[in-house]
Amino acid sequence: MSTITFIGTGNMARTIGTLAVAGGNTVEVTGRDQSKADALAKVLGGGTTTGRWGAVPAGDIVITSLLYGAVVPVVAAYGDALAGKTIVDISNPFNATFDGLAHSEQTSVAQEVAKVAPAGASVVKAFNTIFRGVLENGRPNVFFAGDDAQAKARFATFVESLGLRPLDVGGLKMAHWLEGMGVVTMGLAGNGLGHWDFALGVNEFQG
Repeated sequence: MSTITFIGTGNMARTIGTLAVAGGNTVEVTGRDQSKADALAKVLGGGTTTGRWGAVPAGDIVITSLLYGAVVPVVAAYGDALAGKTIVDISNPFNATFDGLAHSEQTSVAQEVAKVAPAGASVVKAFNTIFRGVLENGRPNVFFAGDDAQAKARFATFVESLGLRPLDVGGLKMAHWLEGMGVVTMGLAGNGLGHWDFALGVNEFQG
């Protein structure tokens, strides 16, 4: 099993954390507000601990459960505390109308994280194409991207412990397109499907 640290105490930390504990993983939560971190650790149970904001995380896998604008600054502020860690960015940088990305260049939050991450850290983009309610109640595919094969293998093992199917889409440059897939899910929710109870996935066919 994996050791996981959540930086941030939001809804996705609670949802993924619940699955992580149920899957037998060791979980730590950290937040700027220590009382919120303590409360989330209590809700998650299963021996979940709390860490100190800015200190070296206990987890080998560090999931940034933050709004997209905070991810890069927080990783930069943690600095060498994240050396050797697998940093998982789960954010979606939507524009104000939720029909495009907030950045105009062909980049991603994960790629920008990689620019400020310390030596020895690896960055993975994942979970951003899945609505929280689906994670709570379903078994969606988890698309992920990254450049480090060992880090991706470690992350895939963690995803499997959640009872979910990990699907590697390639190198970290693919994070840009995963963020685009996040935009597509918003478009489907507001138009073709008109609800949030779905997830993008892959069906394999034998021809």
